[in-house]
Amino acid sequence: MPEGFKVLGSGPLATLQDLGRPGHRSAGIPPGGAMDRFALIAANRLVGNPDGLAALEITRGGLILKALGPALLAVAGGEPSLRLNGSVAPAWTSFLVSAGDRISLEGMDLGERAYVAVRGGFLGQLWLGSRSTYALAGLGGLGRRLGAGDRIDRGEIAGAGVAGRRLEWGLRPQYSGHARLRVLAGPHLELLLPPARDQLLQSEWSLTEECDRMGYRLRGPAMAPLATDLASFPVTTGCVQLPPGGQPILLMSDHPASGGYPVPVTVISADLPLAAQLRPHDRLRLELVDLDQAAKARAEQRAALDSIRS
Repeated sequence: MPEGFKVLGSGPLATLQDLGRPGHRSAGIPPGGAMDRFALIAANRLVGNPDGLAALEITRGGLILKALGPALLAVAGGEPSLRLNGSVAPAWTSFLVSAGDRISLEGMDLGERAYVAVRGGFLGQLWLGSRSTYALAGLGGLGRRLGAGDRIDRGEIAGAGVAGRRLEWGLRPQYSGHARLRVLAGPHLELLLPPARDQLLQSEWSLTEECDRMGYRLRGPAMAPLATDLASFPVTTGCVQLPPGGQPILLMSDHPASGGYPVPVTVISADLPLAAQLRPHDRLRLELVDLDQAAKARAEQRAALDSIRS
């Protein structure tokens, strides 16, 4: 097995994540996986990995790794302050490290999360077909966040990969602390009275401090809750729930498998990377689009990722 890495520092939250474990909601298990799937896939492709290999998801920086052997790495996501042996290293670009090298993500200049991929992928506990860490159950990956002193092994795939492969700036998601998230009509949008619908879609919302991998509580104008009792129903990443307090909740990767709050809108898949990179107190607006617009946005995003392999 190739030599991996020793964790010298881990910051607020660093975990192993891949593309998650869909298909288990009936057992109450969320799909999980990377919050910013675009960045995870891009980082994997930059080092020549299959899309779904496990990478490190780093929240708010603070990660310091020591390479225990030669490896090919790439870091993608919100703009991390990335350094190799103390010198600035480029993100969204594959680069080689040697035994003893130190790789650090000292913070995030923009956005909330960065992804570190290594050729061969990071290894960890495989649970229900995924190495994604599900901290509530203590399963997948290391079953917990990374800590100083941990050793992370990596897998091996044929070939050496290519250093210097990069994704051009114009093809990356345009992360911002003031995001426009496109949404599709959800199952309960028509239950909102026109004034409440206008509030939802025309107001500016901000993230509260209550935001994590399960979801974000938003703050904005108080909306009248629906006077309708709903049975619990399946929900998915991107659903915007409207609880009785009238302040929406945006569900993210580790969301509950079901919920009973009305879902007036759902963020389109192409804009979930933008949502994943929002920080507490960042602002957002919701823009209603149709299925054709959502499909076009998703196709454009796939084309950007495919450019890495062209």
